Amino acid sequence: MTRTLLQLSRRQFLVGGATMAGGFVVGLPLGLGADPTVGNGGTIGFFVEILGNGKVVIGSNQPEIGQGVRTALPMLVAEELDVAWEDVSVRPMPLGIVKTADGYTWKYGGQGVGGSTGLTNNWTYMREVGAMARHQLLRAAAEKFKVSLDDCSTSRGHVFCQSHKRAIPYAELAGAAAALDMPDEAPPLKAIADYRIVGKKQKTVDARDIVTGKATYGIDTQVEGMRYAVIARCPILNGRVRSFDDADARKVNGVLDVFKIDGPMPGEPYIILASGVAVVADSTWSAIKGRRALKIEWEPGPNADDSSTRFWQENEAALETNGQVVTDDGEFDNAMASADKIITHRYRVPFVSHAPLEPQNCFAHVTENHCRIIAPTQMPSGASRAANAVTGIPRENIEVEFTRVGGGFGRRLSNDYVAEAALISKQTGWPIKLQWTREDDMQHDFYRPGGLHELRAGVDADGNVTAWTQRLASASKHYRRPNKPDDGLWEPELYPDDFPRRIVENFRLEYFHNAIGLPRGSWRAPAHTANAFVIQSFIDEIAHETGQDPLQLRLAMFGEERELPYDGHGGPTFNPGRLTRLTKFVAKEINYDRKRPAGTGVGIAAHFTFGGYAAHAIEVTVDKNGELRIDRIVAAIDCGFAVHPQAVQAQLQGGTIDGLSTALGLEITVTDGRVDQSNFHDYPLMRIADVPVEFETHILPYDDIPTGVGEMGIPSAAPALTNAIFAATGRRIRDLPLGAQLKSM
Repeated sequence: MTRTLLQLSRRQFLVGGATMAGGFVVGLPLGLGADPTVGNGGTIGFFVEILGNGKVVIGSNQPEIGQGVRTALPMLVAEELDVAWEDVSVRPMPLGIVKTADGYTWKYGGQGVGGSTGLTNNWTYMREVGAMARHQLLRAAAEKFKVSLDDCSTSRGHVFCQSHKRAIPYAELAGAAAALDMPDEAPPLKAIADYRIVGKKQKTVDARDIVTGKATYGIDTQVEGMRYAVIARCPILNGRVRSFDDADARKVNGVLDVFKIDGPMPGEPYIILASGVAVVADSTWSAIKGRRALKIEWEPGPNADDSSTRFWQENEAALETNGQVVTDDGEFDNAMASADKIITHRYRVPFVSHAPLEPQNCFAHVTENHCRIIAPTQMPSGASRAANAVTGIPRENIEVEFTRVGGGFGRRLSNDYVAEAALISKQTGWPIKLQWTREDDMQHDFYRPGGLHELRAGVDADGNVTAWTQRLASASKHYRRPNKPDDGLWEPELYPDDFPRRIVENFRLEYFHNAIGLPRGSWRAPAHTANAFVIQSFIDEIAHETGQDPLQLRLAMFGEERELPYDGHGGPTFNPGRLTRLTKFVAKEINYDRKRPAGTGVGIAAHFTFGGYAAHAIEVTVDKNGELRIDRIVAAIDCGFAVHPQAVQAQLQGGTIDGLSTALGLEITVTDGRVDQSNFHDYPLMRIADVPVEFETHILPYDDIPTGVGEMGIPSAAPALTNAIFAATGRRIRDLPLGAQLKSM
């Protein structure tokens, strides 16, 4: 077998070789001295395998959390390989890391999804993989027919030789292609105009398995000989176990072991989220019953008096003082002082839970110098680090398999549940399946930060905004991040280059941190969900208080197409004219200017998120009793080039519903240091009946550069809803969630 290396982008190496059955494989080396064949059932080390029957197997190296990446990335490979999509099957790949003299590097390319990066980070790389495989097959055909490479072309899994007027299947060329040395440079990629698979509607590879119940998630993991574990975590923020009595728990049939789990000390970075007591049994149900029988005395800790009431009072008080000015453009104070009118409003955005349908879970088996992890995670490398942190086992000896994820939303960027499972397996020596319940998940989360935003604008006599400030008192997501200075806590909460910076010349951002003990983390589109709500609501308020039309003011501020610097995720530029295009589109589609009856109104909002653009127009009716009905939704997205259009539409639909659901009724509150909510009865998700039949999603292509779409559909949904409520009723919603506020009209 021939084995040669080719250096591609991001210092990744491709290999070409033969399978045990004589097929052709293009992929990545399994390590120094390893054999890259895959037909023996060994470790997957490939991206492309052409089988003897002409079928093609494409490896998927990214976690699938519902965003469609397990289909979209193989589509890129299949397009450049030039095969029929119906001949492709997809095989998930495990975590691949290799120890080097400088630390660790990727074996299969970067693996991890969050921030809508799964597609964008692999756009060029995965196409190069397919192009390289196709190039080798063309070379094999040219040598077979003794013709030049230019005499050969490909179509749907065949190479066609013009001189011989003959087409030969890839399968017949696999052996010869495998024997060829790899070229020194990547071959040219297809022009987008020639695409047959990418950018077209294709079947999602595992859609049938999902709807028929055949898809497997982490919660479905079954390994021979495994035991089951649950943990009674301290219900008090940053509390600890003072003592516990496990006598009754050990009497429960099936309970095998009970022991304490130590979480981090207050203020320390999180590896495990909370202290508690683990119960291990021969079934999940026995473990849960054993947990119920525990008698635990908790040490309250420093946050036992934390409450939502105090949190919001402290935020109000903070905004009466001076905070940390983090952005200060122009002559802000002078511009505000000379304004003809000053408009000020405050908006409250609460803590919320991720609430994935699949609660956290993890399988771990720790032996003397090896650890196997099976988990639904967005960050497999983080799972490797978490297991290493609690076991001390070198990361090259930690095997991580990641399943399809039953809801990520940023929660599974953290791998605390992996650390818990590995620790329990290490202590017991058994293969362990750790299972969280819905209540565990709701009350022990890395919540979306809550915050109070004060927006103030100076407006001149013509209604132009001449000065703008956003002042935020909040609980920073970077709370308890290692090596994070206090003066950097604002960074994940205020994005300096978001609209309207560089549009309003005199611009200031100011931050106040509130160190409530709730853990917090990334929740879909992180700070964009809060900032889009307050900014797009405030635009409408400025329009109302200056006698302008909210749509026209928004369009005037967005303006024409131009590239503005954007020094943040989704940059390096932001083009507000793309928001203009989307805003005009949704306004036209919903017939914005049509006169509507009393109690009915339309709201519009648009936002730039992680490199892409989205806009919503929502029509609502509110009756005399304060009952809200969403009549129609028009949502539009500009993600550059839509690689997998069905997935883009699905993400826009799902993001819209998630944004509306959160705005309507979701909030995490704290009383006496404890989270009040525990399940969907007091954390009410939006119901199917609340979603209107008239729900349109539109993709507006822009260029040939795709962006991820997992988060774009969320930020502008909430302000479009509350702007519509104001248009219908004259009642401005500044505090989320909406809840029963309309009942008090």
